[in-house]
Amino acid sequence: MANNHAESFSAIPGVELVAGIDTRPEQLTAFCDRHNIPHRFATLEAALAWGDFDAVTNVTPDAAHYSTTMPILAAGKHILCEKPLATSAVHAEEMAEAAARAGVVNMVNLSYRNVAALQKAHRMVAEGAIGTVRHFEASYLQSWLTQPAWGDWKTESQWLWRLSTAHGSKGVLGDVGIHILDFATFIAGQQATEISCLLKTFDKAPGNRIGDYVLDANDSATMQLRLANGALGTVAATRFATGHMNDLRLRIYGDTGGLEVTFESGVSGLRACLGEDIHSATWVDVPAEVMPSIYQRFIAAIRGEGQAEPDFARGAELQRLLDRAEQSAAEAGVALAV
Repeated sequence: MANNHAESFSAIPGVELVAGIDTRPEQLTAFCDRHNIPHRFATLEAALAWGDFDAVTNVTPDAAHYSTTMPILAAGKHILCEKPLATSAVHAEEMAEAAARAGVVNMVNLSYRNVAALQKAHRMVAEGAIGTVRHFEASYLQSWLTQPAWGDWKTESQWLWRLSTAHGSKGVLGDVGIHILDFATFIAGQQATEISCLLKTFDKAPGNRIGDYVLDANDSATMQLRLANGALGTVAATRFATGHMNDLRLRIYGDTGGLEVTFESGVSGLRACLGEDIHSATWVDVPAEVMPSIYQRFIAAIRGEGQAEPDFARGAELQRLLDRAEQSAAEAGVALAV
């Protein structure tokens, strides 16, 4: 993801990558050489003491987001942080409050907000195209535990850490569950008020361990949500969806229409059944305009040319939902208020 951030920011006119931070000298040198970054720091403290930069993009593992972001906010720097914002709602809320006090641009990288169909569907629901939302079903399907298209998870640390709670992973729930929860509730235009959840960690290696990595993070999650207006929905996320590299889907139904939003094989799609078409159950494709990327929107917000969305407040809201989902799973799927 750090490479994605560096390449994306470098492509924006007027943006310069001036420094990299990593406690590992070999990785830091290789990364900075690759992206022509002149300054290199072994600690965040050293970089902040230097301070000759406007903004930071935080691409540390999940468990490090809080400890690395808080000093950046205290230094008054704009920040884009990878998702999830933190690994607990308490920390996420502290980060959101600190960002508000600092008065800086703060955004969390919920990258599927870039999907054209998602943004179009959000506007359609807000404008009343499907009437009152009553029901939805959403899924985020990955297959990287069943095939090596993204790399061999059994031997590569960039995948193994995502399977180990001791290495900062919150499992599929924290890694991609946050995306599909945002996907569903953003389009619906409502907060979730109640959630129940089941989580499963499957046996993947002898003793569920590979080297220093104990493979105890959840691999699949199923959730039920109640929205603020009483609508019900199901949300699923898994790394065992053989045949699906990285696919998201939402079907959302109101009392006067329905929408189907997809992002599959890197292609965004939107279909609708509206108006007279509901009588014949006829679905039609709906065009959606291309969205600026999160990186472009972050820079635009710094320049005063756009809104900083999704911000840390949204990240904290989603983290509260994730915490309740984990708590529900620990209590065998009991429904909890959010």
